[in-house]
Amino acid sequence: MLLPNILLLIGLCVVYALAQPTTEDYEGVAQPRIYSPDSQTLDYVYHNHDEMTRFLRATSARHPNLTALYSIGKSIQGRDLWVMVVSSSPYEHMIGKPDVKYVGNIHGNEPVGRELLLHLIEYFVTNYHTDPYVKWLLDNTRIHILPSMNPDGYAVSKEGGCDGAQGRYNARGFDLNRNFPDYFKQNNNRGQPETDAVKEWISKIQFVLSGSLHGGALVASYPYDNTPNARICRSSALCAMFQSYSSTPSLTPDDDVFKHLSLTYANNHKKMSRGVACKSAFPAFEKGITNGAAWYPLTGGMQDYNYVWYGCMEVTLEISCCKFPPAQELRRYWDDNQLSMIKFLAEAHRGVQGFVIDASGIPVERASLKIKGRDVGFQTTRYGEFWRILLPGVYKLEVYADGFIPKEVDFVVVEQHPTLLNVTLQPGKRSDGPHFRPFVAPPHYRPQPERDQGIFSSISNGLNGLYNSIFG
Repeated sequence: MLLPNILLLIGLCVVYALAQPTTEDYEGVAQPRIYSPDSQTLDYVYHNHDEMTRFLRATSARHPNLTALYSIGKSIQGRDLWVMVVSSSPYEHMIGKPDVKYVGNIHGNEPVGRELLLHLIEYFVTNYHTDPYVKWLLDNTRIHILPSMNPDGYAVSKEGGCDGAQGRYNARGFDLNRNFPDYFKQNNNRGQPETDAVKEWISKIQFVLSGSLHGGALVASYPYDNTPNARICRSSALCAMFQSYSSTPSLTPDDDVFKHLSLTYANNHKKMSRGVACKSAFPAFEKGITNGAAWYPLTGGMQDYNYVWYGCMEVTLEISCCKFPPAQELRRYWDDNQLSMIKFLAEAHRGVQGFVIDASGIPVERASLKIKGRDVGFQTTRYGEFWRILLPGVYKLEVYADGFIPKEVDFVVVEQHPTLLNVTLQPGKRSDGPHFRPFVAPPHYRPQPERDQGIFSSISNGLNGLYNSIFG
């Protein structure tokens, strides 16, 4: 009986060993991993797609009252685009409480944000019952976290690669952060499954605030990313090479709010607000923030699309000078960004919020709203809810809806708490009046055909994309 028992024991050990998660480095040598799905602690290493999936599923199973896991679609190579909701109401929208989101790893070779978002999930679920601030945030907000928008690009990226473009693009070679409809220029890039999934996602959920995590610099960059006047140097290495070149800021009607949101992240970060340049040849950013177009213009960016099409205020967060730093540095990045990531989400509770209803008290869905003097609008949810992040001041809200008389309401925003504002619309005699349509308006600028710029244009075209491979 002894020999069969020994053989059985050996067999169980082999099965256990084979079941432990491993990852392959770029040369194909298996590396031991600390993380396992039943572990209560997420280790500070890079997790491949299967390991990330196991962590998300295990966390959802372990914390069913705080998390819900869903996929918004698949990548080119069939990997799920997982989203984890973290909230005290994870499976259904909380009436009157905003939805916010984080998106990581849109460029596959910039995975620090991917790992930090996994740690943010773990931090929320493990501190909900002991940290009053975390409990307040999860009780009053639904937080949607997409750790990896580009899992195919990540799969071919290499740890330790601080620069370059290997893994930046999706499996078809498209830059996903140049793949959205653009407010200023026609974007002729063919839509990709990953981008289409995100567009469908944000069309269904009225997100109020969003952060997109990147690498390659240390700065919070806010809209607009593009400008109607960007020509030759719009995304080439020449923009960095010629010091005399200076991009022009492209400011939104909510520039004060975007600067505030960016400063919220930078000031709570351990280094970002110092405005330290990653390399001597790179720009230093005052207070750790920049307007996107002032840094370098790009067409088809995700943050402009969120803002113009759906009224969601998104900021691009560049959180590491090295795009794919060694794993032993991940703990330091978490320490640097932890407070910023939490405080940034809480800004969704600043400004004005309320409901639009009819005379019978029924919610008015998809009513169009804008703050007078700020021409980028937003809409109500199916429950008639709306939110708008604003700084303290006096404002006028304009409300339009088919079949109702347009209405204007004055209100005041204070620093201490959001202003609660409910608007009742009265039925109108006609429904074909001049209604505000913030999301279907065509871009207000169409560029003229490019003129031949001679040798300068040839050099620019030849180096186009190099600047993108340097920065996020």
